[in-house]
Amino acid sequence: MKAANPDVKERASAKAAAPSGIALSEADQKRLLREMIFYRRFEERAFEAYMEHKIGGFLHLYIGQEAVATGVLEMARPGHDWVITGYRDHIHAIKTGAPAREVMAELYGKETGSSRGRGGSMHIFDPTVHFMGGYALVGQPFPLAAGLALAAKYRKTDQIAICFLGDGANNQGTFHETMNMASLWKLPVLFVCENNLYAIGTRINRSTAVVDQYKRACAYDMPASQHDGMDIEVVMEAAKKAIDHVRGGHGPYFIEYLTYRLRGHSMSDKTAAYRSKEEEQQWAQRDPIRIYGDKLKSRGTLDDAGIKAIEQSVHDEIENDVVKFAEESPEPRVEDLNKYVLDDNPDPRWIGPLQNTYE
Repeated sequence: MKAANPDVKERASAKAAAPSGIALSEADQKRLLREMIFYRRFEERAFEAYMEHKIGGFLHLYIGQEAVATGVLEMARPGHDWVITGYRDHIHAIKTGAPAREVMAELYGKETGSSRGRGGSMHIFDPTVHFMGGYALVGQPFPLAAGLALAAKYRKTDQIAICFLGDGANNQGTFHETMNMASLWKLPVLFVCENNLYAIGTRINRSTAVVDQYKRACAYDMPASQHDGMDIEVVMEAAKKAIDHVRGGHGPYFIEYLTYRLRGHSMSDKTAAYRSKEEEQQWAQRDPIRIYGDKLKSRGTLDDAGIKAIEQSVHDEIENDVVKFAEESPEPRVEDLNKYVLDDNPDPRWIGPLQNTYE
């Protein structure tokens, strides 16, 4: 399942792969397209709110990469499997099961947010659906994913850990340490590399000796493959095989998706001046929403009017529920500054041992 390593022009103009072996009903195909449109509009609306000074701090948008998180998690068991990622985390959280209105409220810094307004964009967290967080420190999720996988193996459950990572994070020491440990212990963890070619503003070939990230897994005797990350059906088919491998008790798997963020790294470089306009235009032709929409139209599943209706439905939901909830939610109280820092109701079984340790 390995792919060649084309340059950006070839990647941007590549045709969709062969039809997916994943059987999807027409209802599911329409749902997946709607989900990606919803995620796109969610991020666009967050951008607008940031420009209106309603969202502050950092904001990393997922626009252009929707097919990866949507496709991989569609093949997993959200709410059952453990999911962890870096700071471009809004969509991963929502697809895992975190309510979109709570994720938006977190971006607004409101008390109703998924982290009670204390974390913001880079720290979305919802353990109720096993979304174990987005992390601001590059490389931080790797060892945590291994720990989640080790816990699942120790408990003898059929859960797996899914660790989303960017190509820029793979040069961190934690990446190599975790890959080695995961392979040695045959941990049930799936590493999903979203290779969008850039680590902030540095192109991958300027920072990394091995541009094809899946090749790096061979150093740890770990199966790996590389795929188109702009076609959701290709994403799903590859993800299913990888997830079946991991859930089947065969150890970890590393999967690389070639994708592209259509916006800048964050709000600090929203114009991405370090990329050529030609490159951006080529990748825009491979917009995952356009690719899937065209597929559904060619199959007769949807027509232009049907897609317009979906877009209007998404717009109404984002405005009348998600954004409205965030804007009308209360701000955290100043007197609650230290709330949630420590457990207000600690397990009494731990109080004694901890006290004895320090006495």
